[in-house]
Amino acid sequence: MSIASSAAARAVHAFTASGAVLGLLAMSAVMAGNFRSAFLWLIAATAVDAVDGWLARLARVDAHAPEIDGGRLDDLVDYVTYVFVPAALMLQADLFPAALAWPAAAAVVLSSAYGFSRTDAKTADHFFTGFPSYWNIVALYLYLLGMAPAWNAAIVLGLAAAVFVPIGYLYPSRMTAGRGPTLALGAVWAAAMVWIVWRMPEASERAVLWSLGYPVYYVVLSLIMHARRVAL
Repeated sequence: MSIASSAAARAVHAFTASGAVLGLLAMSAVMAGNFRSAFLWLIAATAVDAVDGWLARLARVDAHAPEIDGGRLDDLVDYVTYVFVPAALMLQADLFPAALAWPAAAAVVLSSAYGFSRTDAKTADHFFTGFPSYWNIVALYLYLLGMAPAWNAAIVLGLAAAVFVPIGYLYPSRMTAGRGPTLALGAVWAAAMVWIVWRMPEASERAVLWSLGYPVYYVVLSLIMHARRVAL
């Protein structure tokens, strides 16, 4: 094992860990009531998460930094940026009715703690088991759409329950069939969401509604692919 290979592997782990710093910056913005900045920091953390796996495989971190569990590190950072900070944001932004605010936020962090700790959270055929804790996306849409707090709570509680339902949801960067179109559509959607958040609070309601097309596509495709794998 060369010094350069070892250094590259550790640099990739440091890059993954930087997502936690971005999560801390997002949390600071949430506490200050600056939700636009909070969402931008969460987008940055998501960008790190989108490429660190590819970098880890490229650097062969298992071989060149075997004392560090990259999967565990990734899960720790993801829990902060995909679960804890979005739950705090939804509380701070008063997206829930007062009587349901803490129960809804608690449902988010507790259900996802269970989801992250499942041994089959990520399956060998590249599916997430149960709703994959995309609470950063849920929080963003609930904030942008401005629905009644009771509806927000109902959606969040329903998705928290979905964590426990063993339906497979696609792992976009690792899927096989339809990977190219899914990643291309995902890139367009991600760019649109960056533009929408950057323009907050002047973001176009029509653009927000159109952007929902990709999450709907993702869920429908996941259900179709899950049905096929169950039928095999």
